[in-house]
Amino acid sequence: MQLNHTRLLNNLTQLAQFGKVETGVNRLSFTSEDRAARQWLVEQMREAGLDAEIDGIGNVYGRTRGVDTAVLIGSHTDSVPKGGWLDGAMGVLYGLEVARTRNESNTLPGLGVDVISFADEEGTYRALAGSLSFCGELSDVDIKDAKNMHGVSLTHALTEAGYAGQPRARIDPSRHLAYFEGHIEQGPRLEVEGQKIGLVTAIVGIRRSRITCTGQADHAGTTPMHLRKDAGAVLIRLCAELLNRFANAGSELSVWNLGHIVFEPGAGNVVPSLAQVLVEFRDPRPEVLDRLEAEINAAVAEFHGQQGVSIEVAHLLSIAPADMDAALVDTIEAATRQQAVPALRMPSGAGHDAMVLSRYVPTAMLFIPSIGGRSHDVAEDTSAEDICLGADILADTVALLARQKGLA
Repeated sequence: MQLNHTRLLNNLTQLAQFGKVETGVNRLSFTSEDRAARQWLVEQMREAGLDAEIDGIGNVYGRTRGVDTAVLIGSHTDSVPKGGWLDGAMGVLYGLEVARTRNESNTLPGLGVDVISFADEEGTYRALAGSLSFCGELSDVDIKDAKNMHGVSLTHALTEAGYAGQPRARIDPSRHLAYFEGHIEQGPRLEVEGQKIGLVTAIVGIRRSRITCTGQADHAGTTPMHLRKDAGAVLIRLCAELLNRFANAGSELSVWNLGHIVFEPGAGNVVPSLAQVLVEFRDPRPEVLDRLEAEINAAVAEFHGQQGVSIEVAHLLSIAPADMDAALVDTIEAATRQQAVPALRMPSGAGHDAMVLSRYVPTAMLFIPSIGGRSHDVAEDTSAEDICLGADILADTVALLARQKGLA
């Protein structure tokens, strides 16, 4: 298939006008900008010859007509606040261009190309809501309980958007031979190592914990140092200890972050009575995640009671790692070799809809470089050359898979 690069780039530019802010987009789930983008996308899918609808959770799903077997290609078009113009959107429009070219050229008669844009991948209301719904993992109770940071319910947002009450699309393992997701890397490895394509081998698991130190508020000018129950000082020492423990217990692929620290009452002349930190850590192997969590528990046990400060830990989030299908990764690599394009096998440090789909159908992702490693910011960008190369590799991968399965 010979993709129309000009059309692909033009479509990306058009989609970036919905919620445009500076060089990025502000397209939070179910806002007017997000809804307009979804309506534009469903019209594009129909023009490409797909049967397309917006379902009851906001997924935009287009199906190839007249086939029993198809690959599914997609990602998401919602954004974080003041996010990048390619994050998610590029993967959806990769699918649209491959499907349109397949239909125009009458190639791959035995293999359709279905396209999907999942709703609320970024978690304005519920992270990965669209892919969880598509795979039957999002219940009515989950939808009822989901709220955004302002307390607005997902149920209300779906009603306002006109999606509530519509049927929710479901994955069909008997139809879907594979799921592919093209994405910008959102990090610096490809650019730094001079590689053009990332072959994603796994998506990391994510765990998040909140550590709370409780002491006693006292006057900071009159209370001797040795008599203070200083929750803040104990937490700072505990955090320093955690950083050392993680460095020893993690793998070469582990990352961690002390993302949010609160002292109360938060005055310069008051000894903190309460101090909290959010700790997040990621790795593609569950046994490493277990080790890192164990280090948190051990550090909390060691510091509990020091200076009269009590410490508790709450484990708030646990998302399991997801391995990509090895045979599909090999097929993407074969497509890169056909074009003599350098590629790097690597895990994804960010979560993606692919981690949900991988539980139901063979799944694979490919990355292209992010300039400066930037993402989740208006500064996010990738060269037109790399965007088009990634699309070509994905199209070649689909063609290779069709030949492997006798569907070309």
